[in-house]
Amino acid sequence: MSKEMEEFIIQSYQKEENMMILVFAQWCVNHDLDPVDLYQKAYPDQVENQALSDGIALTVPKEEAGDVPDDTLLGVLSLFGNEDLAFVVTQEIEKRKRS
Repeated sequence: MSKEMEEFIIQSYQKEENMMILVFAQWCVNHDLDPVDLYQKAYPDQVENQALSDGIALTVPKEEAGDVPDDTLLGVLSLFGNEDLAFVVTQEIEKRKRS
């Protein structure tokens, strides 16, 4: 594989990963949840995640945001292997359904 092709694949993955982070952060905003708090519950050993901070900066107030369905978020997290984060999100969905 050529070096250019490798770089293209890496950049594509990073763009998609950034989109996944934005979807997660916007879902949190839409449900009055703190994305950093949820992320730290899933990954307590990670100190700071710059990509998460960048994604949070791109969110809009929930009044301006489109709906992010729970299933869409869980599907995107699963696609990127974020099973721990999907578990924490599922717990929050269950809490919301109970109240």
